[in-house]
Amino acid sequence: MLKLSFIGTRGEIEARTRLHKMHSSLLISDCEKRVMVDCGADWVGKFQQLAPDAIVLTHAHPDHAWGLKEGAPCPVFAPVRTWDSLDNCESIERRTLELRARQDILGITFQAFAVEHSLRCPAVGYRISAGGNELFYSPDVAYIPEHAEALAGVLLYIGDGATLARSMVRRRGDKIFGHAPVRTQLTWCQKEKVPRAIFTHCGSEIVTGDPKIIGDRLRTWASERSVTAGIAFDGMEIEW
Repeated sequence: MLKLSFIGTRGEIEARTRLHKMHSSLLISDCEKRVMVDCGADWVGKFQQLAPDAIVLTHAHPDHAWGLKEGAPCPVFAPVRTWDSLDNCESIERRTLELRARQDILGITFQAFAVEHSLRCPAVGYRISAGGNELFYSPDVAYIPEHAEALAGVLLYIGDGATLARSMVRRRGDKIFGHAPVRTQLTWCQKEKVPRAIFTHCGSEIVTGDPKIIGDRLRTWASERSVTAGIAFDGMEIEW
């Protein structure tokens, strides 16, 4: 059985608290392997103590990739579109992931799906499989174009907590970018029959808000959509 550790849950914001201190990152581990997903600027000089055997990147924004600017002790995996937009992390062992191709990384399968989020730093979400269980991890997302394929059969969706109900999705020509609100992502889960959702990459509304009020709103929206949902916090662990 694998353990999912939310070692960071804060988005690219100034506010930080004890519960949301470090830039969002997920550590997938068992007794033999440790895969870190995303390594933002907060992690410079710190992530080495986690001793990851591999690092996987969703995109090249500072809060997801700039922790690598002093190098990495292990291979780093990302799609070509991420490597093309990451220009300040040279002394790392780069491995390329093909979009939609299933890639085994230390016994864990990663499948990258393009998601709408940034025009300058194209992002992906990962369908992650191990031990017969599947989750989808997309901490920065405005829309998932191939949502039916990305979420089919997924038991856990880990999504973008930048905003609760207010849309931060913007449009430039025929392109969209930004952040879908939590409430919208819960509707995605409802449509694709994903039973559980956890939100990370938390924005100021969550980080500085009243946890009880936020929790009540989230549970109401989730219940209306037959989804179980929660907010991740730094140090939160679940077995999977």
